[in-house]
Parts: sequence; C-alpha cells; structure tokens
Amino acid sequence: MTFEEVTLDTHVYGGEALGRLADGRAVFVPYALPGEMARIRLTDDKPRYARGKLIEIVTPSPERIAPRCPHFTQCGGCHYQHIPYETQLQIKTDVLRDQLERIGKLNNPPVRPIVPSQPWNYRNHVQFHITPEGELGYQAGGSNTTLPIRECHLPTEAINQVWPLLDMEAIPSLERVSLRGGMNDDLMLILESNEPEPVELEIDLPLSVAYLGPGGALVLAGDDHVIIEIQQRLFRVSAGSFFQVNTPMAEQMVAHVLENLPLTPQTTLVDAYCGVGLFSAFLAPHVGRLISIEDSPDACEDFEVNLDEFDHVELYEAPVEDVLPTLDAHPQIIVVDPPRSGLARPALDAILSLGPDVLAYISCDPATLARDGKRLSNGGYQLQQITPFDLFPQTYHIESISFWTAAK
Repeated sequence: MTFEEVTLDTHVYGGEALGRLADGRAVFVPYALPGEMARIRLTDDKPRYARGKLIEIVTPSPERIAPRCPHFTQCGGCHYQHIPYETQLQIKTDVLRDQLERIGKLNNPPVRPIVPSQPWNYRNHVQFHITPEGELGYQAGGSNTTLPIRECHLPTEAINQVWPLLDMEAIPSLERVSLRGGMNDDLMLILESNEPEPVELEIDLPLSVAYLGPGGALVLAGDDHVIIEIQQRLFRVSAGSFFQVNTPMAEQMVAHVLENLPLTPQTTLVDAYCGVGLFSAFLAPHVGRLISIEDSPDACEDFEVNLDEFDHVELYEAPVEDVLPTLDAHPQIIVVDPPRSGLARPALDAILSLGPDVLAYISCDPATLARDGKRLSNGGYQLQQITPFDLFPQTYHIESISFWTAAK
C-alpha cells in the first residue's frame, strides 16, 4: 500500500481540498483544509488526476476545529464539521463563483453575500437506511454500506428525540425509514419498501405512520401528511412529496424571490418544478395568471389543497420538459426549481423559445446551474444577480437563487 504526502491548496466543490502530487497531477482529498500537509492513500489513480483518502494530518491548519459528531468522516452525511461555520460560508461563496466562472464561462458573476442558517438541528426531514440487524444508519461515504449511528446533529430536536427509539429489526423488508417534522413538532414516520403489502408495525409513539410501496402511499396511523408553516401560510406535505428541509431558510428564499421579481396584476408567470406550491402560493396573489408544472402525483395533490383559494392558477401534472415546449402562453416571468441534475435540455430550449423577460433559477447544484447558465447566456440572457443560501450547513451542498434577464 502506497502513501503520499501532499500539501493542499484550495477548496473545490464536493467537500474536497485540491493539492498536487509530485508528478504534478491534481489530487482531491476530503476532510482536508488548504495549507495542510496530509498523508493520503490514493483511491482513484487516473492519468490526469487522483483522489486520496485522508490518513493523517501532518501539519494541521490553524482553522481546523474538532468535529461535533463521532461519526464524522465515516457516515458520509457531513463534509465540513472540521471547519468553523463562518469559513464554511466563505467556502461555499467562493465555490459558487468558481463554478460560474469555470463551467459557465461567466466573467465576474454578481455573487451576493450568502444567507446563513442556524448551523445545527435544521433538518425537518431525515432519511435513514437500515442495517441487516435493524439498526438505523447512513450510507458510509463512497460506499453502499450502511453505518449504524448513535447520534446526528442535523435533524431538528423533535426528530432527534424519536429516531433513537425506533427498532426496525422485526421488519427485514424495509428499504429506508424517514422522519418528517411539521408544525408543533408533529412527526410523520415514513416506511419505504418494494413489497406491495404494508408492513406490520407496532409503535407506541405520538406520530403518524405512512407506508411507501409500489402502489403508492398508505396511511398506517394518524394523518397522511404534516403541516409546515412558511410565513404564516400553512402547507400540506404528504409522505411522497418533496419540501425544503430547512424551514427557516425556505422562508428567506420565498421573501427573496418576492423582493426581486417584477410582479404585476398583468403578469403571466410559470412556476416549473413547483412541488407542493411553496413559491406558487406566494406568487399567486401578485400576478394575473399562474401556470404551475409538476410531475409528482403526490405533490400535485398537495398543491391543489395548498392553492385551492386561487381561481387564476393552472396546474399541469407532467414533466416540465413535456409541458414547456407545448405551452400556449407568453409568460413574462418563469421560475424554475429543478432537481440536482438541472434543467433538461428540452426544458431549457423551451425557456429560450418562450422568451420571458425574467427567469428566476433556484438551484441546489452549482455545477448544473453553471452548465445551464452558459446555455442561457449563449441564448441571450444575462445574469443580474445570484445569492447563495446555506440550506445545508456542515455539508458541501449549495442552494442559490439567480435572476436572469433577456437582452434588450
């Protein structure tokens, strides 16, 4: 087994630090800091680059701090617990700018200050894998092995009080177990399996229980949803629906979108990848026509409840890339909140064809945002501003909201 000593130079997207091997190749090392000399074992040895497993910090950075969690570096969920929170924010800002410049070919992108979060206990939804012994855990970094855990500092306190009490040993067919929190610390336990018949479960805890199988969601106890409050507005969120995991930051994102879009009673607006209607619900009162698009049946059912009061809202239950190219409308504004993979090419081409005055792009991956940003720029759109939001402290993930305008 061969070990290398390397000095790290800079942070890169993915939670790694970049250094150079003796032969000049770039090497990417997780859990290391710029300025540190580290002893590593190469795990991915390519002709042009390599990846290394951190074995020992020979010369630590003065910024290095002790991680809060004993599972750090093992479970794969956190990447930055060894870094002070203020430095994490700066890293994410720098990484976002680098991705826009290097991948997006955008010169001097107008990146605004990052909006910080509470650093711990912020997740309203957490998903566990299950060991063969029925213990809850997370997948170990870089593998499919489930690591049983004793503690986690990312879920809300309400979730953290419940998950250690769960014993899944008697239910070998389960694939995953999730807990989602709502108002007043209401909780929903979500059991996921490929078996068509729901599991038999006895839990003496005050929570709702839902089973997600091949036939969809079945309620085993309590309600089929939780209620999440955003800026005094209540949102129904069912077991199979997506919702932002950081509730206080979702509120700030909504406020940011409202502050920066030119909304009028004459505006036609498209909200693509609308989910349960988080942004649609706040945009609807300010526009004349709102067209929302979502392909998740569960999310669409929640959307119809959450926006039932509005008569000028249309909902298409289909993939965005199928709806936008055939849309019979001339929207002045389009809002997109795509998955990590970014905009599908037909969806982006349709946006350029529709030609909105303003595009608001809510992104959870700066690399795919930069790729799409390059296409938008080549298609005649200019990036006016972009603000990162730290929805996922202690991890490398970066949420952002950018506003693009059509060239006049």
